[in-house]
Amino acid sequence: MRVDIGGRRLYFDVEGPGLVADGPAMVERPTVLLLHGGPGLDHSDFKPSFARLADVAQLIYVDHSGQGRSDPTSPEQWTLDTWADDIVGLCDALEIERPIVHGWSFGGMVAMNLATRHPERLEKLILQSTTARMDLDRITGAFEALGGDEPAQIARAYWASPTQDSILRYLEVCLPLYSPEPLDSDSMARMEMTLPLLEGGWTEALTFDLTTALADITVPTLVLSGLLDPITPPGAATEIVEHLPADLSTHESFDRSGHFIHETEPERFFAVLREFIGS
Repeated sequence: MRVDIGGRRLYFDVEGPGLVADGPAMVERPTVLLLHGGPGLDHSDFKPSFARLADVAQLIYVDHSGQGRSDPTSPEQWTLDTWADDIVGLCDALEIERPIVHGWSFGGMVAMNLATRHPERLEKLILQSTTARMDLDRITGAFEALGGDEPAQIARAYWASPTQDSILRYLEVCLPLYSPEPLDSDSMARMEMTLPLLEGGWTEALTFDLTTALADITVPTLVLSGLLDPITPPGAATEIVEHLPADLSTHESFDRSGHFIHETEPERFFAVLREFIGS
């Protein structure tokens, strides 16, 4: 489904009811907005894993504007501010007042910006395998620790100067290190990729810095990180937690996981999410 948010359409999909029958009453479930990674990917990586939450919340999968199945947009609109404001437009169009926002990887960057830019629009915040700033030294160090010098050099080359050639080498050599278990090839095959964004169209990638703004977040925030994650290494999660209000933040680290925690340690991962959603 697509919804107009002021001249362009965002793709979204819904799983699970918003209202459930409970005797003589209809009980409202929380709404969880799921913001995908990238930039330049789509929401399909959440499926089918996150379907197991549909019995406690209504799930809304979103393709960021200019990505996936949403309308194309021009490069000047490829900013964290635009993507955060898009979520507000989506909530207005669907009459969602205060959702729980779950951002994974790049989606977590959008979610953090949304929580600081529009703090009144969220009920809770979940940050999965993400970072408040792209620290190239931290990233290349993590790739070197997991795979040696070659993936470290390829990662630095791609993030410093994305091109068609460097993205292909990155996908070949670095992407397999995102998880200690083999990645699901079907998941990659069914993804709608936006190549201009993967090839460096997001010019803020190495300059954005949300660390200082994190102190202004006013909602309960759950931070989820994998100890073996090279692209958003453990230090990135630690940095986020250090800048969040201490009384609002919780950090859960997963020792056997990389970037795909929900696939590597699903039982604990979804138990933590269910508790946080229902608390």
